[in-house]
Amino acid sequence: MGLLPVPSLGCSCTRHRPTGHPPKPSLRALPSSLVPLERQVTLRCEGPPGMDLYRLEKLDSRKYEDQHFLFISAMKRNDAGRYRCSYQNGTRWSLPSDDLELIATGVYSKPSLSAHPSPAVSPGGDVTLQCQTQYGFDRFALYKEGDTGPFRRPERWYQANFPIITVTAAHSGTYRCYSFSSNSPYLWSAPSDPLVLTVTGASATPSHLPTEAPSRMTGLIDQDYTTQNLVRMCLGALILVLMVGFLVEAWYSQKKALSPRGRAVQRPLPPIPQAQKSVGRQDGGRPDAYKPGRHP
Repeated sequence: MGLLPVPSLGCSCTRHRPTGHPPKPSLRALPSSLVPLERQVTLRCEGPPGMDLYRLEKLDSRKYEDQHFLFISAMKRNDAGRYRCSYQNGTRWSLPSDDLELIATGVYSKPSLSAHPSPAVSPGGDVTLQCQTQYGFDRFALYKEGDTGPFRRPERWYQANFPIITVTAAHSGTYRCYSFSSNSPYLWSAPSDPLVLTVTGASATPSHLPTEAPSRMTGLIDQDYTTQNLVRMCLGALILVLMVGFLVEAWYSQKKALSPRGRAVQRPLPPIPQAQKSVGRQDGGRPDAYKPGRHP
């Protein structure tokens, strides 16, 4: 069913909206918002159950559909664009949903995608994914399989580089790129051939990340690592104690060898020798001594 044109009314009417709107609905494209030409897609508006009316509209076209879904049996260029939806409960309208960009792919020929220096990268390394086209497009989008949105959209001509710095296991996966013009942002090229980025030595890929609790074997390995660390720490402490003991013993031996010389230096000086008496003189050596029997 196609979208109906909005009727032109002769009066200027305003809808009274009391304070506080019902929560806004969500709008999804199934199976994807990237739709190859001539493929089918369903737009579905999801809100609270039991609402009186749903309205799904295409922006910038004055067309809408008063139901909660829109089925497109064969994607055309004029189906691409921005959509949104809302619902009515009694006299109150909800806030509109977030805009959904419906992209028509396959409008132009596919670009090429390559990895430099290599699609096999070791953890912690860097890699650049390069998207190239023969046309002068100024917009590029890189998608990773399993993700819902584009990786990046740099603005360059003919090619775009997508650098990935410090690669981890989460970067492993399948990538494709698209090229398009900023003048027609919803008409894209066909996707490039898939490029598989492999992180060598990584323990897990993004689609197989471990989510369950560690197994018993993992616990045993962790315990073994803990025991080894404790043994290393004990050996290190023992070696340190032995080295301290050797140093103390060497210091004590050196002190013991130097102790006799220390006591010799501290011995008391010998007594000062006394003056010897003159031989044959009875006066004790005094020149003015009195000599009996002689007078001047």
